[in-house]
Amino acid sequence: MNALANIPEHQKPEMMRSLETMQMRDSLRMYNNLVEICFTDCVRSFRSKAMDSKEEACVANCAEKYIKMTQRVGYRFAEHQAAQAPAGQS
Repeated sequence: MNALANIPEHQKPEMMRSLETMQMRDSLRMYNNLVEICFTDCVRSFRSKAMDSKEEACVANCAEKYIKMTQRVGYRFAEHQAAQAPAGQS
């Protein structure tokens, strides 16, 4: 079901702007969480301004795992929503 179908035409642009703002905020929050988690887990020394190869590899692996996990959660949520839709229409 399209949630925007029930909204009057004159309110749709404002609703779309609000949705875009929420999506941007969520994307930034996800990115900040990724950076904080991976930096905290992987960077152990501040002896130089550059990360060593082990730290770089750790950050790359951590970021990849975080992104894959986030995608999987999104897919599972979409599957759950799709499974609930027919039950809610009865």
